[in-house]
Amino acid sequence: MAWDAIIVGAGAMGSAAAYHLAKRGKRVLVLEQFGIGHERGSSHGLTRIIRLAYFEHPSYVPLLRRAFELWRELERASGRVLLHITGSIDAGLPDSRTVRGSLRSCAEHDLPHEVLTAAELRARCPGYALPDDYLAVLQPDGGFLIPEACIEAHIALAKAAGAAVRTGAKVVSLAAIPGGGVVAHTTEEEFEAEQVVVAAGAWLPVLVPALAPVLRVERQVLAWFDISDRDAFAPSRFPVFNLDHDGEHWYGFPEFGVPGFKFGCYHHLHEVVDPDALDRDAVRQRDIDLLRRGVAACFPAANGDALMTKVCLFTNTPDEHFILDRFPDAPQIVLASPCSGHGFKFASVVGEIVADLVQRDGTAHDIVLHRFARFSPLG
Repeated sequence: MAWDAIIVGAGAMGSAAAYHLAKRGKRVLVLEQFGIGHERGSSHGLTRIIRLAYFEHPSYVPLLRRAFELWRELERASGRVLLHITGSIDAGLPDSRTVRGSLRSCAEHDLPHEVLTAAELRARCPGYALPDDYLAVLQPDGGFLIPEACIEAHIALAKAAGAAVRTGAKVVSLAAIPGGGVVAHTTEEEFEAEQVVVAAGAWLPVLVPALAPVLRVERQVLAWFDISDRDAFAPSRFPVFNLDHDGEHWYGFPEFGVPGFKFGCYHHLHEVVDPDALDRDAVRQRDIDLLRRGVAACFPAANGDALMTKVCLFTNTPDEHFILDRFPDAPQIVLASPCSGHGFKFASVVGEIVADLVQRDGTAHDIVLHRFARFSPLG
């Protein structure tokens, strides 16, 4: 066959997988339905949080340590600055999921951190105005990645290592070949490979229909709000954050690259959408009203006009962990998504994991949490 591996999707996970496979000498073809660094999926938005004290589960921490190493390696190889360290805040009431989970990860993995009262956080980082009874776990290693640049760097280095990349190539179906291999059908051509890596995010339920009952594609909105005290929201004074407040989970960034305080609400309005039918330019007043509720309560110095908005997609599993595994019904297919809205930071190490799975059907990384078998009766 012409290709050892076809990668469907050149977003965060697909671009990283292409790089790691090509670097290992594999014959790689990347099929991307849009362009490199496009804004129709889940891998855009100018900045993406990376954090080490992972409240979701302590088993993510070793993956994150390796992800940090690989992002720095990618910076050296590409000559681009991709990762900015600001520190990270996990905040809420003392018994909130975010605070408890962050402290659990810090304890289990001996992560350096401080626990600050809301008043102590305000004194150190004046952009924050959290309620007085809140706590904040400050972990110094957190920060943000530049997602479009990360994808461009992975793809450029994959091509330099011999990978072929086709944009405007929409894969509409995959078919296992009796005796081994897979055919990827695009709207215009078909391609054969020994294996296929599906890193298609919100389009995964279309390409692997058996997953459709398990996955939920969700509309997510981000806004950049004007700031009255720009110094307080500079990267040197404003760590990235995750925050439990008023029944919602909020996240945000310092001002960087464009004017405004970037702010989001995890799961936003809980809207399930079709990625091919979604109007990504349609941001409504109720989207802004929801986000302003969190800004006004906890970051009043950034409660100005919404200067810019972006719509992206979450593709969620029931437990909000990833899928990194072979598809049991067709083991020639390796699944490298979805990531339930918190995956970008892991892309560098997921690329390495995917390359391991393709090359030797196993990895030294702990991916038990992300194996397919947890979905019954599919597993």
